[in-house]
Amino acid sequence: MKHIHLENSWIIKAPLEDVFNIVTDFANMPKNFPKVAESITITKQEGNNLEIEAQVKSFGSTFPVKMKTQILPHRGFISDNQSVKFGTSGHEELLLEDINGQTKIHYIYEVDIHKKWLRIIAKPLIGCFAMKAWEKAFINRLRKILENQK
Repeated sequence: MKHIHLENSWIIKAPLEDVFNIVTDFANMPKNFPKVAESITITKQEGNNLEIEAQVKSFGSTFPVKMKTQILPHRGFISDNQSVKFGTSGHEELLLEDINGQTKIHYIYEVDIHKKWLRIIAKPLIGCFAMKAWEKAFINRLRKILENQK
């Protein structure tokens, strides 16, 4: 399978603006989400458009990813990502919605697998485990950060 669609939603018990400020603070992503990002360098910024070189963590490995990200004010971000080493590219959307003073995060990641050998294991590995691992490393950490701010 060359293409994998990942999608999920969560409610964060915090105002949208607080969630937005953390999830779009790419410079502090390694500090805020150490299980997701080892390092992030913003190589170019024009308004809300960023080009980023990151060392990301997934499945027990760290690998380089290039990101072209657009911050959507008070809504989240969209990003086109490429990892030559891992052999994937993808379109990521993290969109926020206010639900009675809480924030709904709607996350979509469309992943294309370019390496044939990875396609064999991609569906069970990425399709089944990636979203659960991301929820644990990102969403649960976000909840912890916001609870500590109160």
